[in-house]
Amino acid sequence: MLYHGGCQCGAVRYRVETSLDQPVTCNCSRCQRLGSVLVFAPAADFVLESGHDALTEYRFNREVIHHLFCKTCGIQSFSTGTGPDGAEMVAVNVNCLDGVDPREVAARAFAYDGRAL
Repeated sequence: MLYHGGCQCGAVRYRVETSLDQPVTCNCSRCQRLGSVLVFAPAADFVLESGHDALTEYRFNREVIHHLFCKTCGIQSFSTGTGPDGAEMVAVNVNCLDGVDPREVAARAFAYDGRAL
């Protein structure tokens, strides 16, 4: 399904073709603090429509995930990285998708133990 999303101030906007059927919550030091509920999509199914210049990046731990957030409002609405199979992926924060109730999605989420990495 096609979704649109972005940051709070509207500087960063994107569209993504993904499913909300397999959401993930993570307890790593970053995701837990952010309260992220994530769904994943191949990079080819993600289009950054606006805000490339509004993004800044944070990396930690093994520094393989590009945690991108808006310089203005600080919202991290998506991240990029490489999946286990080597494919370029985007992790979209369901909390930042237009018209989606993240609490309904979070109730079905698989809990990933990122803290153990």
